[in-house]
Amino acid sequence: MTDPFPRLSAALAGDAASSAFDTGRAEKLAVRAVHRVLGELRRGTPVVLQGPSPLVLLAAETAGGEGLAEFAGCIDGPALILLAGSRAAAALRRPIASGAHIVAARLRTAIPHVAMLHGLADPILAQLPLDEIAGLAEAPAAAVAAIALAKLARLLPAVLAAPLKPSAAAGLLAVAEADVLAYPTSIAASLTRVAEASVPLEGARDTRIVAFRAADAGVEHLAILIGRPEQAEGAPLTRIHSECFTGDLLGSLRCDCGPQLRQAIDRMEQEGTGILLYLAQEGRGIGIASKLRAYTLQDQGADTADANQALGWQADERNFLIAARMLQELGVSRVRLLTNNPDKIAALEACGITVQRREAHAIPANGVNDFYLATKAARFGHLLG
Repeated sequence: MTDPFPRLSAALAGDAASSAFDTGRAEKLAVRAVHRVLGELRRGTPVVLQGPSPLVLLAAETAGGEGLAEFAGCIDGPALILLAGSRAAAALRRPIASGAHIVAARLRTAIPHVAMLHGLADPILAQLPLDEIAGLAEAPAAAVAAIALAKLARLLPAVLAAPLKPSAAAGLLAVAEADVLAYPTSIAASLTRVAEASVPLEGARDTRIVAFRAADAGVEHLAILIGRPEQAEGAPLTRIHSECFTGDLLGSLRCDCGPQLRQAIDRMEQEGTGILLYLAQEGRGIGIASKLRAYTLQDQGADTADANQALGWQADERNFLIAARMLQELGVSRVRLLTNNPDKIAALEACGITVQRREAHAIPANGVNDFYLATKAARFGHLLG
């Protein structure tokens, strides 16, 4: 049928294409803004969190004299220390209301000492007298985004925050509160395949590795493909494996990660096909530095979950939407999941991937990681029996 309004249809199509282009560009700019701000926080530089009441933020872990001086010149009101609730209870040596995810503390002086900031953030450091803490305060509305920024930067979730002096905004990198909160989902959704190569392994010669990169151009996530799982009938055997430098590469006995990785590859080779998603989410998403701090706390008697929480992290900070996106890019919508962790099954299902069934993946204790494995079962609900 001939279009009776060709010019109008063309104009509408053009408007739609233009709108989609504008939306895509806006999303890329938002991701870029967050990524740049994360770099500034890691360098110990203050940044601006934009919202109804803009805040100047400085990460406690990386704060130094220069960063504190710059922070002091940009603020228009008293500074607060923002801490994850689990960290605040120990650091401030006072009870914290149940359910308080973020705690704000008032200062007795305008700007705290560097050592005090570092001590508040890091329980491994010697704790200093807290004379500079005047008491607790109501956390600003943007506190959730402020702590989220620190976590996204793989820094301890402790931030110095104060109202922004309007005239100082031009000298600092800024990011919108909404863009920070949307960042984990945006990054996962933006994953694309960037490289692929045949990499014969000692135990699986017909192996390819596919690299996936997100819009922030951060560290790549990898899909290790044994055989041709994308073409297999039914649900291919699939393993979601978060990178573990100490276990995978060095053979650490503190965890079961290395044996799990190698056993997964062996089992996929026996089946003739499989997918191992190797995610750049060290230490259940807290990063290698915080994982080493958690090890120190474990040596002092804490279990895995309590050690993470003492640092201000959740017991598990991973983003499994990344795994779902990688499977979608591979054209796989149904899997048999090689795991002991029910949360992985629930996460994949919530992201639109059908888990046809769970395949057990237990590794015997080695005499060093017995308590670690017991904690997995008792605190994380892993099915190790």
